[in-house]
Amino acid sequence: MTDVMEQNGGQAGSGTTPNGGTGPAGGPGPERGTGTAEPAAAARIAEIRVRIDEIDRALIELWQERAALSREVGATRMASGGTRLVLSREQEILERFRTALGADGTQLALLLLRAGRGPL
Repeated sequence: MTDVMEQNGGQAGSGTTPNGGTGPAGGPGPERGTGTAEPAAAARIAEIRVRIDEIDRALIELWQERAALSREVGATRMASGGTRLVLSREQEILERFRTALGADGTQLALLLLRAGRGPL
């Protein structure tokens, strides 16, 4: 995995400035990985990140469930003599995501569709 650089040029989570110091004028650097040296802000960021991590876990679980269900639909359709995919259904899904999320929604929907049916 590549290292992420924070806006100040230091390595994310390093707590050091580009010149190797710990912060401005040798003072304490940002709280670990939060991007701020202000303790209350760092604590709030840590709390928010806990919830973000919970949401990420739920999204991953739902993604995997959706992909499995989509594969089952495709297998059932093909076993009964149907087509591998139904373009009108894919268009419906793309439109739903585009309407709700804009252009990024379209990209997300394309990824979801590919996860369930594989590449075209």
